[in-house]
Amino acid sequence: MIKRTKMLAGLLAGVAALTMTSPVAAQSEPDTAREAAFDASVSSEDQLVWMKDMASAPHHVGSPKGRANAEATLALFKQWGWDARIETFDVLFPTPISTTVEMITPERVVLGGQEPAVADDPTSADLSKALPPYVAYQGDGDVTGDLVYVNYGMPDDYAALARRGIDVKGKIVIARYGGGWRGLKPKLAQDHGAIGCIIYSDPKDDGYGQGDVYPEGGARPPAAVQRGSVLDMAIHPGDPLTPGRGAVPGAKRLDRAAAATILKIPALPMSYGDAQKLLAQLTGPVAPEKWRGGLPITYHIGGGGGVSVHLAVKSNWALTPVHNVIAKLPGAQMPDQWVVRGNHRDAWVFGASDPLSGHSAMLSEAKALGALWQQGWRPKRTIVYASWDGEEEGLLGSTEWAEAHADELRKKAVVYLNTDSNGRGFLYAAGSPSYQHLVNSVSAAVTDPQTGVSASKRMRGQLLAEAFEDQGGSNKRAIDAAEAGADLPISPLGSGSDYAAFVHHLGVPSLNVGFGGEDESGGVYHSAYDSFHHMTTFDDPGLKYGAALSKVVGRMVLRITDADLPVTRYGDFATAMGAYLGEVKTLAGNRRERDRKREKLMADGAFRLASDPLKPVGAPAVVQRTPFIEFAALEEAVDRLRESASAFDQALSDRGASLDPARRAKLSVQLRDIDQLLLDERGLPERPWYKNLAYAPGRFTGYGSKTLPGVREAIEERRFADANEYTERTAKVLTDYAARLDLARATVEGR
Repeated sequence: MIKRTKMLAGLLAGVAALTMTSPVAAQSEPDTAREAAFDASVSSEDQLVWMKDMASAPHHVGSPKGRANAEATLALFKQWGWDARIETFDVLFPTPISTTVEMITPERVVLGGQEPAVADDPTSADLSKALPPYVAYQGDGDVTGDLVYVNYGMPDDYAALARRGIDVKGKIVIARYGGGWRGLKPKLAQDHGAIGCIIYSDPKDDGYGQGDVYPEGGARPPAAVQRGSVLDMAIHPGDPLTPGRGAVPGAKRLDRAAAATILKIPALPMSYGDAQKLLAQLTGPVAPEKWRGGLPITYHIGGGGGVSVHLAVKSNWALTPVHNVIAKLPGAQMPDQWVVRGNHRDAWVFGASDPLSGHSAMLSEAKALGALWQQGWRPKRTIVYASWDGEEEGLLGSTEWAEAHADELRKKAVVYLNTDSNGRGFLYAAGSPSYQHLVNSVSAAVTDPQTGVSASKRMRGQLLAEAFEDQGGSNKRAIDAAEAGADLPISPLGSGSDYAAFVHHLGVPSLNVGFGGEDESGGVYHSAYDSFHHMTTFDDPGLKYGAALSKVVGRMVLRITDADLPVTRYGDFATAMGAYLGEVKTLAGNRRERDRKREKLMADGAFRLASDPLKPVGAPAVVQRTPFIEFAALEEAVDRLRESASAFDQALSDRGASLDPARRAKLSVQLRDIDQLLLDERGLPERPWYKNLAYAPGRFTGYGSKTLPGVREAIEERRFADANEYTERTAKVLTDYAARLDLARATVEGR
């Protein structure tokens, strides 16, 4: 689901600050001989065979090929010695019966339809078993109305429309992909009174503005359509009818009309070839400069009756099975501690990049671990591998599995390791900051296929080169780390892939990793052209980076599974929390200063004087001035967390090597579920499914993370009572986290 190329910069190095002064905790040395034996079983050639077969036909949820791929995956796990089975959940999954989009005035033009075949791409010639381009979980309807161009369709865009006196109530909006998650576009249109929504890919963002179009290059061609889900995952992912519980037989289900995550208005995606036919006819005000895309037209906002559109969607709202393949290698010493690893298998059409590039890498890991098992190795902890179904539609398979097994996962899960699509280029990582050092250690041990240096060295080179070109760069903390040779920071997790239920709902620490930045998979993202041919021509020829990904994640699995001492560093977590707090305080201060300036400019009539009388733009809306937020409790909690984390890391560094087996076992139990202390069972405002108070996907970012979300989003959305309340709540969970570290330090010190 993740659009990797658009997220790369944020994932390579995030907001966590340096930990150069943190103690270096004692850790188990990696078994380099075992890791070398693991590498010997990893094969790009295997991955090519698996990908070509699984991407040979459309394999969306409920399709025959989707079920066949599940059975093939199950057979491979069993062949390699894993205890494997298929777990099935019945979820609500709408598929289109009919879709209609046509311009009515100033002329009648029928738009939409399936994508045409592309020369040199054999699978694109047969889309007979593919679903037509659509977005899942929109609201069925048949509407006709005037068209309004709303840029990316984000909150600031609607504010800009309001300043121009343009209202979308009773109209159909057209928004371009980008600027925020797809599902926000029809949701915000609905909230502003629109009766329908069209989402198109603009060539400036996702076509010839980025490179040669497919098949000459990898960029999106004029007829390609980005499908996707518009399920309101800011409320919760997973089956809309069973929030918070697994969609198993006999589960209590909501009526569809009561499901909060299903939209109410019809929506459809569109190619930029079709969108140009609509946008070229719009009249009304010329769009602001930042709203203008790459089409060879003058962009107008419309809304005044120039273009009328008929939009209709009718769906089959049926319960459909999703098939997760779950495989285990039992732990010999700590069988009730689970290292969980997953990648999804379903796709919108052929899905060679998204998700089979990551899924094939995961299969290589499973084969290599099975080979070690057959040679006599027994992991200390239990390893659980999951091939998820239904990710594209709303993280269905992973969420339902996590909810159904919630009690067991709370008692047993150590970590969740996720991949999604993979490409060519630079290693990226996002996740729980306590695993930052593990990411850096592993990246230094895996060779980049193109340059022959370590993945870590290539990441550092990229950061420093980009900083030089940008004359400083925008990510100072990461650049400082690269220059100092310290661990590179990792980003916090938002949403967009299968880690969501683990980290945000259950409090299981999680990592999401992959390679990218030099591939061109974004050009065919969620289209019929995300094919084996595109993947092996423009994204990762020979799947060399697929093998590299297997070696990265395989090492993580091995090191966590067989560690006698923690592979985590809690000083990194504390430093990240301090950085997040600093950002939130700066946000509040900047908002307060901006509010003062707005008030003065409005009083002075500056906005009226700045407006062109022939193209009037009104003043910004009047808002409540941002007050002073009471941060004292949160500041105190972060200070205590820093002290406790530093003291624990130092104690483990000094005494970890001498711990006897009993104290090691006790320590392992104390730290296994420490991240669950970050949960508040009341959850976040308006979305209680999200319980983690350290990080969450933003309500208006979709995939992007919001750190200290209860406080940060309350300030951004001017819910100032919530801001003060969540400083207290967040302070409590961080204080509890610090107290657990104090107990763990006492275990290390024999007290």
